[in-house]
Order: sequence, then C-alpha cells, then structure tokens
Amino acid sequence: MFRRGTLPSMRIWLIRRKSGTIEVCIFPDALYISDLTGFAARAAEICMDTNIRKQDMSNPIVEQINSALEDAEKTLTAAQTEAEVEEVRIKILGRKGLLPSLSGGMGALSPEQRKEAGMAFNTGRERFQSFMDSALKRIKTSSAGTADRQLDLTLPGRRRPLGRKHPVVTVIDEAVAIFRRLGFIVADGPEMEDVYHNFDALNTAQSHPSRDVADTFYFADGRLLRSQTSTVQIRTMENQEPPVRIVAPGRCFRRDTPDATHSMNFHQIEGLLIDREVSMADLKSILQMFAAEMFGPDVKIRLRPHFFPFTEPSVEYDFSCIMCGGCGCNICKQSGWLEIAGAGEVDPNVLKNVGYDPELWSGYAFGMGVERIAMLRYRINDIRLLYENDVRFLEQF
Repeated sequence: MFRRGTLPSMRIWLIRRKSGTIEVCIFPDALYISDLTGFAARAAEICMDTNIRKQDMSNPIVEQINSALEDAEKTLTAAQTEAEVEEVRIKILGRKGLLPSLSGGMGALSPEQRKEAGMAFNTGRERFQSFMDSALKRIKTSSAGTADRQLDLTLPGRRRPLGRKHPVVTVIDEAVAIFRRLGFIVADGPEMEDVYHNFDALNTAQSHPSRDVADTFYFADGRLLRSQTSTVQIRTMENQEPPVRIVAPGRCFRRDTPDATHSMNFHQIEGLLIDREVSMADLKSILQMFAAEMFGPDVKIRLRPHFFPFTEPSVEYDFSCIMCGGCGCNICKQSGWLEIAGAGEVDPNVLKNVGYDPELWSGYAFGMGVERIAMLRYRINDIRLLYENDVRFLEQF
C-alpha cells in the first residue's frame, strides 16, 4: 500500500507488504505522485540505490507460544485421563515448562517485540487454561457416566456395621433390672464430690488411708473425684425421709495400679435400704437372690468379716470364681473366690449425719464392682481388655 501526495525533501515512506515485512524508503527530493506505477518503480529504485535493508518484524517467542498452544489443544482434546492433562500442564506451565523457559529470552527482544510477547504470554496462559478445563470437565463427565453404567441396581445393598452395648453397660442394665424387680429405685449423684460427702458423712476417720492423695484424685480447690458411689447414699438420705430403697450405678476413681483385676476408673452399683428392724439376714437374702439371677443357681457365695467405716458389722461378699471353678487362677489370685461387694449394716453415726434416728431406723448397704461381675459373666481374664477399645474384642458381646 502506498500513500499518495506531495513529498518534501528527505520524506520517509513505508511500504507494507502482504508478507508482514515493511520496506523503508527515503526520498531525497520532492516528488509529486501522479502515477502509482511510476511511484512504485521509483521507490524500488531509491531503496536499492540507498541500500536500505528490509526489516523482518517476526517474533520468535510468539511463534513458539502459538505452536505450543496448537499442540496442547490437540493433545488435550485426545486426553482420556486426568494424568494426561496434568502431564501437558507440567510441560507448558511447570517450573521447567515452555512458558517459564521462554520468559528468560525476553531481554533479547526489542521493546515492541517484548510488548507483543507479553501479550502472547497472557493470552497463551488463558487459552491453555481454557483447553485444560474443557478436557478435565469432559473426562469427569465421561467417568461419571461409566460409573453409572457399571452400577448394578439389582444387587442387594451393603449392610452397615451396627454398634452394640459395651459389656460393662450390659451388666449395669441387667443388675439394675434385677434390683428393680426386688423393689429398688435408681438414684444418681455427681462424679465430682466434696470431702464431706465422700468421707466425713460416711464416718471415715481423718487418718483413714483412703483420704490420702495416693489413693484419691484431688483438685486444687479441695474437691475430688468420688472414690465410691456411697456418696449417693448420703445425698439421697439428706433429701428423703425414710424408708429408703435405692441402687446407684456409676463411675468411681481411685489411684490404683492397673492390673488384671484393678483399674483407676471403674464402675460400682451401690445399694441402700433403710427401714425399721432391718438385719444382716435381709442383706444376705438380697445378695443371694442377685447372684442367682445374674449367674444362675450353681454360683457359690460367702460372707467374710471385714471393716468399713460406714457399716457395722461389715462383710465382704465373694462369688466362686467361674474362670477356674474354684480351683484357683490369676483372676482369683489362686483363692477360688472373687470379691464382688463390700456390705454391712449402716453405721449409726452415718444415720445421725443425715438426721435419721438410729433408734428408729436401721438398714444395710452394699457396693458391687461392675467390671468384676462382667469378668465373671463373660469369662474375661483381664479387666484392662474392657477399656482398650479393641473392636475384635468388643464384637464378641
């Protein structure tokens, strides 16, 4: 294309070719262009005479970007997996990919070429991201369709695993049900107690070893984690006039060394009956009925004299060891018997502490270790198995 007009001396003319190149011609004298053909001939002659070179305006970086985009589009169109798409992304945009490597050659370009290359970089990234998004969408849609086709609606559904009661919870529920049939009601109390309800009101001497920090968990404010469910007895009698007939299942805490029969966190079922003219015979009959209901008529029982500060007289209540049949094992410590409960008639001082007249009212109390009952019931040889949360063990119950 030629521009037409009056040319002053040394006017510069640009001749644009279809090939994309520009020829620069400098005319040393004025020339009025009336004939385009003559002008073209004159321009060519002057360009040759003045030895003005043709400048190639092509940009190698732009060409490489365009070529890479064409190849990427073809590859992504044919890609069948996300891994193939990721491979192309790394090749183009990765740390050692094409675009980062080409950016290092920008310094060798002219200002106009750098501007053109910068625009090509931005446009190239956008186009490549568009190609990649389209490929990923197509692959995911295809995968979903394949999965739907592979689903057999005639197959039976998968059964979800069902939970079940922990053996300790099962024993508590069964024991409570037995005592309810015997006329007891369920009572509850706080696990965090004060010294009065845990020791003082239960006639526990100040020098008793159970008060020591080596046996009981104390808090900085003087409160403690209850070491026995006997605290529920005191709270119930403080708020209820006799007669009283309760069982109190719950957690207790003591600083015991864990072994096959001891744990720092354990469960008890506390029983209390307050009425007129209650005797040890009543206590023994209740415990015998409980043993028969829980373990069957073949289980032997025995009462041994013992001391508890809150009962007088006091006994320990043992079941014959089901694990060894009374022959002796590590569970019963070779004795043939397993201690289940401490029991006895309620001490008159305890009755006085809650405002009951010991001349009119009497009663008995007992406390059973739930874990030991569970060990006998299910023939478990180590109490620690109950709290290891081993699904293989718990699935047996």
